[in-house]
Amino acid sequence: MYKFPKDSKLNDPKFVFGVATASYQIEGATNVDDRCPSIWDTFCTKPGAVYKQHNGDVACLHYHLYQQDVNLIENLGMDAYRLSIAWPRIIRPDGSINQKGLDFYDRVISALEEKNLTIMATLYHWDLPQYLDDKGGWLNRETAYKFAQYVEVVSSYFGDRIDFYATLNEPWCSAFHGYRDGKHAPGIADDKSGFQAGHNLLLAHGLAIPILRKNAANSKHGIVLNFNPVYPADEFAIDVANFAEQEHTHWFIKPILEGEYPETVYQHYIDVMPTIEDGDMSIISAKIDFLGVNNYSRTVIDQDGQYPNYKAVHLRDVERTHIGWEVYPDGLLKLLTDLHQTYQLPPIYITENGAAFEDKVVDGVVEDEQRCRYFQNYLSSVDEAIRQGVDIRGYFAWSFMDNFEWSEGYKMRFGIVYVDYKTQKRIPKRSALEFREYLIARRSGF
Repeated sequence: MYKFPKDSKLNDPKFVFGVATASYQIEGATNVDDRCPSIWDTFCTKPGAVYKQHNGDVACLHYHLYQQDVNLIENLGMDAYRLSIAWPRIIRPDGSINQKGLDFYDRVISALEEKNLTIMATLYHWDLPQYLDDKGGWLNRETAYKFAQYVEVVSSYFGDRIDFYATLNEPWCSAFHGYRDGKHAPGIADDKSGFQAGHNLLLAHGLAIPILRKNAANSKHGIVLNFNPVYPADEFAIDVANFAEQEHTHWFIKPILEGEYPETVYQHYIDVMPTIEDGDMSIISAKIDFLGVNNYSRTVIDQDGQYPNYKAVHLRDVERTHIGWEVYPDGLLKLLTDLHQTYQLPPIYITENGAAFEDKVVDGVVEDEQRCRYFQNYLSSVDEAIRQGVDIRGYFAWSFMDNFEWSEGYKMRFGIVYVDYKTQKRIPKRSALEFREYLIARRSGF
């Protein structure tokens, strides 16, 4: 059972514990009920783009097994569920509404309501409709306005039934992995494209916020950003580490909270900066009710020639997860306290935190002791951040269950629930059972 000091805010039932997933990673049923292809359906067909050319066609069959999954979330003692809504299920290529897609999420939300689970819905978790990518995707400013139209449809339909609306998940990944280094769909590797896609994504977020406030006045509205706290390799790397942090952390949060991009990064990359129209920054900086923070590890930076050129350092003799990320819970504490000292923050929810390990089923049991330690130590950092004044209201473990891990395919298992992909059987791992034990004890006042 996870343990925290008796006076920890994490022990307060008002602190929300939940699990998180994303549509393309779990739903499967990609050709069901008039769903349109997404950029990830296309990307998965490109040789070498995804491990063993895995795809989300079947995934965890959540589209058909959602009731079983909702029952399991409740059984684990969770307070909340963070899901994402698939844009390709909702809007057809001609712009018309696909009622079958809305009906599916209506069924899921109804099942969650029956269990009194708090609902957080991410409106864009990387599965851009392919028909929009055919017109330029996030390089096309018009996509931001198409997103606003999609948000109007979803939020007017579900209104306050969704407690938290997150506009985007990790625009850094969508822009920089999708358009700057080509690791993710649509697979473009170009600095200018990366920055332009990032700006258009943030514009989409800003356009969506007033629509959400209009249609779901009693819900909370925000965005989910991913962060890796940056550390210098030595005292000679402090300046380049600061620059790297401006480029990767502050490039996405500063325009949202302060209406401007970091000047040092803008000037260094002046030749590849995005086209910014009058009024864009005021749209992007629309007030948000919460900030979702995703964190898994840290980045160590060293100089790479002349300032501000830098490179990531791969440390030896440190604990790592199966995907290769260093286990460094103090990094989450540094991240949260640094953001708190830098910005006027809205309430924070840790919307993703977790680890991939090479889990095995032995006699019907998955003993993921390393993941249990990971959660204990990262949650202890959350507790300490709260003690240092950071307003953190909840924590969502990534992920509820093993799933399609993007370019890593099904090789990486992040779930607290094991999925046998051949049978679709769900097996709660030791980490899930420890969460359950802790959450049940918390509700009973220990």
